[in-house]
Amino acid sequence: MRKSIDELVDVDNEGTVAREIFVDDELFEQELEHIFGRAWLFVGHIGLVPNPNDYFQSRMGTDPVILTRDKAGDIHVLLNTCTHRGMKLCRSDQGNTRTFTCPYHGWSFSTDGRLVSRPGGLYGVPGFEKHYHSELDKQKWGLIPVPRVEVYKGTVWASWDIGAPSLLDYLGDMRLYLDYALDYRDGRPDGAEVIGGVQKWRVNANWKMIPENFIGDLYHDVSHRSVDAVGIGPSGKGRRDKFGNRVTLCFPQHGHGVIGQLPFYEEYEGVSGTWGDSPEAREYHEHVHRSRVQRFGDRMRVAMSVGTIFPSMSFHGRQPRTIAWVHPLSATETEMWRIFLVDRDAPDTVKDEARRYYMRYSGPGGMTESDDMENWSYATRASTGWRSRQLHFNYQMGLGHARPVPGLAHAVENGEYNEENARAFYRRWSQFMNASSWKEIPMPDGTGSELVTDSEARQ
Repeated sequence: MRKSIDELVDVDNEGTVAREIFVDDELFEQELEHIFGRAWLFVGHIGLVPNPNDYFQSRMGTDPVILTRDKAGDIHVLLNTCTHRGMKLCRSDQGNTRTFTCPYHGWSFSTDGRLVSRPGGLYGVPGFEKHYHSELDKQKWGLIPVPRVEVYKGTVWASWDIGAPSLLDYLGDMRLYLDYALDYRDGRPDGAEVIGGVQKWRVNANWKMIPENFIGDLYHDVSHRSVDAVGIGPSGKGRRDKFGNRVTLCFPQHGHGVIGQLPFYEEYEGVSGTWGDSPEAREYHEHVHRSRVQRFGDRMRVAMSVGTIFPSMSFHGRQPRTIAWVHPLSATETEMWRIFLVDRDAPDTVKDEARRYYMRYSGPGGMTESDDMENWSYATRASTGWRSRQLHFNYQMGLGHARPVPGLAHAVENGEYNEENARAFYRRWSQFMNASSWKEIPMPDGTGSELVTDSEARQ
């Protein structure tokens, strides 16, 4: 008899999570409906569709979707399957088109509002008059739009659930750490652009192991000692330049978590880094640091290294500066995508230095990510056996020692090394899995911090 969700995940009392949730096919199918069918999911960046009629092929769970910008510049997300016989319409990673035409029977769908009543509407049907006797209801057979789409500082999010809260309420004060990755380095708002393309690769691991790794697991740094010794960081030391006093903090009522700094009021010294051998790059980063100090003054701000927004979007805010999101394929296989960010107005020399560092660090050829992939795949493989899948993972580090974070709504911290953030992630997983609708998924009241806003700290 299958155990209940509460028996599989007991992070509040025992601090344990059953290995079953990482390898079971039935639970995986339930996740697709209860989590990926309800949560806000990151689907891409507007930099991937910069021009009218641009499109980018993405996913939401196991469903293929098309992120597209129409002729008016508006962003849409459409289910990538023909409503006639299910053929996958768009099979190029990205491109530019006003019309998606099915190669199976020729039905065509347009995003141009002058041709159809809504984005993705059915436009052309071969034999409409002769074979269908002009009786086919084109209004009814357009592409399926994702009902909730929001753009936040260039990032595009979508949810299948019309009852989901707003994206800002969903993010809570984790938004402030996301801002750190998406704003200009000097604190001006919304300055990040995508550099290069999208890295894509597959990992023989359960999808949850990847965002869990990024949500706040500093304890696994032992895995990266060889990379630290090589010195792939921008200044040739370790994996990244030193950066303030790091802690792990999370938002338990949201499921998000981050490795970063507690709210602070004065910039840390020496955080700009030398960033390689280029004098131009060094001068640029020193200038950015001075500008940031002047812009923020003594107002509250945050900074971070890496974090996860529940359930499947993780991001590095500083070094490297990147967004990674995972697409579950099965209980034991995941496809991972990653894009890299730079300041839009940074000199080309600085962007090139960043690109070289990003490639050393991340992706299937990156030295740090190679370590991680080995951990995820072997942990999954070692949990598939008859006996091993009866065991539990241990998440007891720091259990019962979390402290509220002044200045952040609904946030707690637990020092540098702990598993509080992972417990928050799996507690939220349990809430989604137990709920029959968004009405049963708890959300905190007053999710936004009143102590810092974009207008106060980023003008």
